[in-house]
Amino acid sequence: MREENYSEDNKTFDRWLQLYNEIRTGKSAAFLEEDAFLEIIEYLDETQSIKKATEAVNIALEYYPFSSAILVKKADYLIVEKHFEEALNILEQASIYDNHDINIIILKTDAFLGLEKFDAAELELQEALESFQGEECVDMLFELADVYDDYEMFDKVFFCLKSVLNIEPSNEEALYKICFWTEFTGRNEESITLHHQIIDENPYNELAWFNLGAAYQGLKLYEKAIDAYKYAVAINEKFDYAYRNMGDAFMRLRKYKEAIEVLKRTLELTRPESIIYEAIGYCYHKMNNGDNARYYYRKAVHLSPTESKLYYKIALTYMDEMQWEQALKSIETAMVFNQSSSDYDLVKGECLMNLEQYTDAIHCFSIAVENRPKSVTAWSYFIRCLYYAEDYQTTAEQALYAYENAGKKTLFLFYHAFALYAMGQVKDALIYLESALNQSPKQFKKVLELNPSILQNSSVVDLLARFRKSSK
Repeated sequence: MREENYSEDNKTFDRWLQLYNEIRTGKSAAFLEEDAFLEIIEYLDETQSIKKATEAVNIALEYYPFSSAILVKKADYLIVEKHFEEALNILEQASIYDNHDINIIILKTDAFLGLEKFDAAELELQEALESFQGEECVDMLFELADVYDDYEMFDKVFFCLKSVLNIEPSNEEALYKICFWTEFTGRNEESITLHHQIIDENPYNELAWFNLGAAYQGLKLYEKAIDAYKYAVAINEKFDYAYRNMGDAFMRLRKYKEAIEVLKRTLELTRPESIIYEAIGYCYHKMNNGDNARYYYRKAVHLSPTESKLYYKIALTYMDEMQWEQALKSIETAMVFNQSSSDYDLVKGECLMNLEQYTDAIHCFSIAVENRPKSVTAWSYFIRCLYYAEDYQTTAEQALYAYENAGKKTLFLFYHAFALYAMGQVKDALIYLESALNQSPKQFKKVLELNPSILQNSSVVDLLARFRKSSK
């Protein structure tokens, strides 16, 4: 029966289209009803072009000059063509015939925004909100939210969605959308107040609890966020996004065991995602469980085989265990997919340095320094590697250069002093060592591992002893 009706409808529409084409070409003065014209206009819009749809609108207005619906269509196309003033005139005419058409308000607002008459658009909105109620008002607010989004008036988008929820606190579309716009606009406090009101009215609204948690998370109130997410999953134990966000909140609190538990629950409820495996791997890494960390990082790699940071993180787990060969293989794989990361150059350099491949290590560190000339970390690795390579002259020169060009950090004076000492320039070394100790005595321990035997020199020991006495 449905097929018969569908076939009959098609025949009727084909007949309308035939009559319209006869009217358009002047072959006939046939009569078409208003609804038929509207369907033809919609058809031409979707299947051919706005130009042909506009032509149909103009022909339809010759037959139905007082049709609000057809006038609205004409205004819509005028706005597409950026003829905003003309569109407003048409919409004023349409409102005379039907002042309860939401589309008129939406298009007026769009036209005002196109003319950058933001106050007029705002006034139109306020007046409309007083005129419409219930479901019609909700529909209008959603449409206006889209308009504001198009014109990048994002706070207004949030306002529209908030207004929807004031009318219909359990409107799922608004609850889903306002979560994103809360984060985007940073209106977390406002969102917290709104969702508390919704929860007071309906304490079993899982989306409201989730949004409340997300707003708390936006303010870095992670304990409160977790509490809200726990209510959400108590209402709906399969709410995977609540588990996901809860896992992130636990990670922020460095509660890695709890984070792993809820993130694994997320994997049970939804399709595996690289980002979830990566997060679990990160938690295990922070718990010094390298084997499990690598297991989950590799599961992430299986889903995202060209994601360089995953190989980088695997390298870090090997470095923690001083498995330099394995770490080097992983970081070189990362660099296949991303050759412009200074962090990767530093890690590769550190692996090579610990494997005593100093020439290659120095090359990596020099690239990192070139890319990040103000980085104390990059300079520190570079200079230490030069020292380990026993190129003490270059070590001394680069340490002074780094001191002058990377923030006058005392650490570089210590490096310079140690390099001078290694070259046998003990007097000069003692001068720089004393200067460095006066600025930051605690950093001496950071460089002592370069040459612990320096403490066997009586002059150095005397200097350290004098400094200790003067600092008491």
